[in-house]
Amino acid sequence: MDKRYNTLSLPEQLMLRKQAIDDVLAHPEWTLQQSVRHLKRTMRLTSAELAGMAGIAQKTLLDIEQGRSTGTVQTLNKLLGVLGLQLGVVRKSARD
Repeated sequence: MDKRYNTLSLPEQLMLRKQAIDDVLAHPEWTLQQSVRHLKRTMRLTSAELAGMAGIAQKTLLDIEQGRSTGTVQTLNKLLGVLGLQLGVVRKSARD
């Protein structure tokens, strides 16, 4: 956990994880960059911690966070997998 924050109990960590999931699902308009930054901030993780949890290189995560890369589908699924989510495809409505 990011050293800027006090240590949280397991129930508090789970609450933050649920909040992060709810926020990402509630904002489909967010870019990947915005979503990753929000996940890190909400879950109180460093880039190294999130990258480790997702099984990706820290540089890959930093590139995504800083908008230098959009990542691959596999990378996105690894990042989302930390929260039990995965990338999906949906049919566009006639209004889009």
